[in-house]
Amino acid sequence: MGRKTVALNLDEEIYREYQKYCEENNYILSRKVETHMKKELEENKK
Repeated sequence: MGRKTVALNLDEEIYREYQKYCEENNYILSRKVETHMKKELEENKK
């Protein structure tokens, strides 16, 4: 499956805090967002 580049409008403060959290924990921000999206989709299939 391919990758898709998207633009998001996010609260600047939340974005900065989450970006810092990802950097401190060696996470890739886009992968974390993708994981959250996937989890929510799976939960809604039930």
